[in-house]
Amino acid sequence: MERFTTLVGIAAPLMDANIDTDAIIPVEQMKAMDADFGKSLFHGQRYAADGTERADFVLNRAPYRKAEILIAGPNFGCGSSREHAVWALVGFGIRCVIAPGFSDIFYNNSFKNGLLPIHLPDETVAGLAAQAAAQDAESPTAFVVDLVECTVAGPDGQATRFEIDPARREALLEGLDEIGMTLKHESDIRAFQAADAEARPWVYGNAFRLDA
Repeated sequence: MERFTTLVGIAAPLMDANIDTDAIIPVEQMKAMDADFGKSLFHGQRYAADGTERADFVLNRAPYRKAEILIAGPNFGCGSSREHAVWALVGFGIRCVIAPGFSDIFYNNSFKNGLLPIHLPDETVAGLAAQAAAQDAESPTAFVVDLVECTVAGPDGQATRFEIDPARREALLEGLDEIGMTLKHESDIRAFQAADAEARPWVYGNAFRLDA
């Protein structure tokens, strides 16, 4: 998983409320595990029936084609538990979603896949979205998401702090998923197993070997 420290990038505004996982990636676009899920992001809104791009959709317009930050409305990621929704965002190039609220399952899936979900008050999100919408297509001004300092700033330079669980912040900063975070304690785990195998050998039988 790619480390997330400081992200400097273009932000795209998509302020609809209750954007669900089927809108993020429709179920018919999830059939192959080797599919380009980023290409299928917001498939129903990005493409017409004949497969051509809809010129009026935000991610089909400059400068938002290169967006790495998505500013969204409340209850983002509601609906099903499909992890493909996060895969599609990351596959497109989105590393951070800022919204007034998230579905719990989507929120949890985000951290497992290197996507930073930032929860901010409605008025703060609206202000950031307005700055994103006012971007010049030819020379946009970057937004800055700083996970080290836990701040986000728009083109106006005003930094706003956000809250994040310390363990999840550490995992993103180090680029580690849950297995990677567990393996940080591998020596402690092995020491416990060795001591426990001596104290209760009948539990392990021949399954545990100190030289494994």
